[in-house]
Amino acid sequence: MTQLALMNTYGRLPVTFTHGEGIWLFDSEGNRYLDAISGIAVNALGHGHPALVRAIQEQAAQLIHTSNLYGVQRQTELAETLCRVSGMEKVFFSNSGAEANEAAIKLARLFGHKKNIDRPTIIVMEQSFHGRTMATLTASGNRKIQAGFEPLVAGFTRAPYGDLEALQTIGRNNPDVVAILMEPVQGEGGINIAPPGFLKQLRELCDQRGWLLMLDEVQTGNGRTGTYFAYQHSGIRPDIVTTAKGLGGGVPIGACLAQGVAAELFQPGNHGSTFGGNPLACAAGLAVVDTIEHDQLSAHAAAEGTYLLEQFRQRLAGVPGVVALRGIGFMLGIELNKPCADLVKQALAQGLLINVTADKVIRLLPALIWKREHSDELVNRLCPLIEQFCRSGT
Repeated sequence: MTQLALMNTYGRLPVTFTHGEGIWLFDSEGNRYLDAISGIAVNALGHGHPALVRAIQEQAAQLIHTSNLYGVQRQTELAETLCRVSGMEKVFFSNSGAEANEAAIKLARLFGHKKNIDRPTIIVMEQSFHGRTMATLTASGNRKIQAGFEPLVAGFTRAPYGDLEALQTIGRNNPDVVAILMEPVQGEGGINIAPPGFLKQLRELCDQRGWLLMLDEVQTGNGRTGTYFAYQHSGIRPDIVTTAKGLGGGVPIGACLAQGVAAELFQPGNHGSTFGGNPLACAAGLAVVDTIEHDQLSAHAAAEGTYLLEQFRQRLAGVPGVVALRGIGFMLGIELNKPCADLVKQALAQGLLINVTADKVIRLLPALIWKREHSDELVNRLCPLIEQFCRSGT
């Protein structure tokens, strides 16, 4: 199949999938693949989950779209559900994680202007990723995605990830700071996990300074790290949290959740979205959240993710070139001492779907329905590829 009509924005792999069943995908040649990336943390319930399929079918037959000029029942239901599981108060729905982060950035700026700060500044982190719109790529700590799109958006200052002292120094020197935006676990950055206690320290710092604490849980939310949102491991609540990816199980939807003063900032005319929170996307979101809760998939991700990480540690112990293994729930990273993008194609040839990010980190993001037998099969397929790659001279 040629792709000449598509803009050249992706280095696509030489495979086209026709259907999926659970954690398996099937290509146009009839080959079967173990999906250990789940659409980059999107297919939270795997492929073809009955509850999600039923919800989409039933809602499509009733109503797909009206407009946010009117009440949308499924949108209200999903907002109430998300507020219940998160401890937040209000929700704005968008179509993607980047759009959810744009909403958070606008909230921070509006917050600053209401405090008579003319040039409100948001602290963001090195190695972060928040999206590819102009504001979110500026907020991201990745020069590669910014190159060629200058001038970037003003109003951001950057700090090393996990460095409380650096944040305190910025606060002392910059009176225009109004918020911190960060990922509890940096997915694109290489599965970098915030240090123990760091989120509590951020909450305290933001309270002391009168800043908004904004957490990007586009990838970490929806049960992936072992709690519904990753911040719940720390027992704190942010002022704003964004999510997307797994929320719709494959149907595009994003959400910006807020509490306290941040929940009251937007007024009619301040923000909007034509498709955000449409009945179809929200019906999918409700099916996903209900299934995660009913089947206790967050707890399952915590337990099975721990097992999977330990199996990799045992199998890769002493392998030259394996620098580190990091993980929490179903977010795992295997860092090597050299660029390893070639492993993606090698794994594909072996019927295995993985991802490489930050040049040297194998990223694994299984669906939440992943079972013990899948963990064992993944370890048995991937470890020999890593061992061979690390021992090769390339």
